[in-house]
Amino acid sequence: QVQLVESGGGLVQPGGSLGLSCAASGRSFSTYTMAWFRQAPGKERDAVAAITPSGGRTYYLDSVKGRFSITRDNAKNTVYLQMNSLKAEDTATYYCAAHSGVVLSRNQYKYAYWGQGTPVTVSS
Repeated sequence: QVQLVESGGGLVQPGGSLGLSCAASGRSFSTYTMAWFRQAPGKERDAVAAITPSGGRTYYLDSVKGRFSITRDNAKNTVYLQMNSLKAEDTATYYCAAHSGVVLSRNQYKYAYWGQGTPVTVSS
């Protein structure tokens, strides 16, 4: 029912910034909770940030609070993740995900729709 395509990943130096975008298809984007997850090789997949359909509530992983910001533009069917003050530990593939509920969740199994992922490497 929805396709998600991430973009914006790449190589950035520690302390730098990077903005990710996730473009969604479909007519129901404004009813979906959206989230960004990340996974490094050999590591578990963690929820980085999530945002409710209207954008009124957000969740952030403790380690990214104050550095990352999730926003959405329902008119453009797009969700964003602005990442500032990047650290080497932020290196991972970042995935955009969606679910049809209205409750914020950090549980990956709640999310039915996933993008292919965009790699982010923080290195000097």
